[in-house]
Amino acid sequence: MTADPTGCSAAAAAAGVRAGELSAAELFETWRARAAGDELNAYLWVAQDLPAEPSRGPLGGVPVAVKDLFCVGGVPGSAGSRILAGYRPPYTATAVQRLLDAGAPVLGKTNMDEFAMGSSNENSAFGPVLNPLDRSRVPGGSSGGSAAAVAGGLAPWAIGTDTGGSIRQPAGFCGLVGFKPTYGAVSRYGMIAFASSLDQAGPITRDVTDAALLLGAMVGADARDSTSLGLDEPLQLPRAERLDGLRVGLWGLGEEGLQPGVAAVCRTVAGLVEELGGSTVEVDLPHAEYALSAYYLLAPAEASTNLARYDGVRYGLRASDADLSSMYEGTRHDGFGDEVKRRIMLGTFALSSGYYDAYYGRAQRVRTKVVEDYRAAFEAVDLLLTPTSPTVAFPLGERTSDPLSMYLADSHTVPTSLAGLPAISLPGGRSEGLPVGVQLIGPAFSENRILSAAHALEGAIGFEEVRRSRTVDDRPDAGRRSQDAGSEASRR
Repeated sequence: MTADPTGCSAAAAAAGVRAGELSAAELFETWRARAAGDELNAYLWVAQDLPAEPSRGPLGGVPVAVKDLFCVGGVPGSAGSRILAGYRPPYTATAVQRLLDAGAPVLGKTNMDEFAMGSSNENSAFGPVLNPLDRSRVPGGSSGGSAAAVAGGLAPWAIGTDTGGSIRQPAGFCGLVGFKPTYGAVSRYGMIAFASSLDQAGPITRDVTDAALLLGAMVGADARDSTSLGLDEPLQLPRAERLDGLRVGLWGLGEEGLQPGVAAVCRTVAGLVEELGGSTVEVDLPHAEYALSAYYLLAPAEASTNLARYDGVRYGLRASDADLSSMYEGTRHDGFGDEVKRRIMLGTFALSSGYYDAYYGRAQRVRTKVVEDYRAAFEAVDLLLTPTSPTVAFPLGERTSDPLSMYLADSHTVPTSLAGLPAISLPGGRSEGLPVGVQLIGPAFSENRILSAAHALEGAIGFEEVRRSRTVDDRPDAGRRSQDAGSEASRR
């Protein structure tokens, strides 16, 4: 066991605790001190002490950072919004409770885009999160606080939520592994709702094994969530080193707006698939180009319904007591940020009488077509490989005044969310000195297949090299061929 427990993987630290080589209490305090020194605005709350000696479960006492969208009993939970100021949930989300039961205490609550609405973590009522690899850039959203905490050495691992890409995109921007499981694999009970037919919880970690270990403790059916299904087969820790016989479809590498460096990294990773024994072929998802438009009707429509409960009556902010109407209006005016207000208005319009069929109904039909496209693609291939985002992490403030350009950051993640499919983002290489995320997407309940392929690629790519700061000199490494493919393409 290494002398510095923060210098090893979470899986290794858990094994050290189980073997008696490491104290769970000392491990927690080491990470707690790191989290308390946060300079990235990644945390909204940090635990003061270990609540109880963790169980000797599979997570071995390794603490976990939790996105502020998850309720934790007695701990402040704001969902990144002023409207929930002072709220302390009386119960704990099922996903978090399962981590506690598996031996992972809560390290802290991480900053996020308000109610998970955003692609840059600049919509938080508590200020933007900084990307630890370049503090002038965004960490991605809406789980940017969780990603920044892990990438910045402030947490061994973290959990986030993914509605349209909010686990995968920040993982891609911060050079991490982010896994969105099949919709229904993880209970949504205790997750503050944004869009109920899309929201799903998952891990953000430094490597694939940690992702499998953390996700394995979270999955499972839950009677308190009617959409919860669990997985068809137990989640296995991946050990594959080859991809022999695996058929991988390439999609989205010629899309408009895709940075040349990002495309180059994806093609280099596709080459690694073939070197490891797999095969690649271009595939088409004919209706994917309409997915983003459909998503920004469906998700706001669900949000307008879910957020109607924030009225100043039951919990959180109450702006005025003059009369009921003034209380509603003042509370929502003062409590919600601009992006949340924008989506509520858009969603309410899409559901309004006379416009429902023209907008919401049509968007649902597009969603069905996207599902059918994926079904057809997976008759020909085993997995899909795509960019996670069309660009690397962009500068803070660059897109805040242009919501449409911000929404385009999710163009490669949203189709998978609409279809409810599992997908993992891996650090595939670098462009402009910054990490490029590469996605592997599979059919529903193919988590083990995805993790196995990701583990094999992890060894060929070399994730630590991808995570190096853009200020570090690039030195060639013959064993890590993909890391600078994007930078070379950008210079050309």
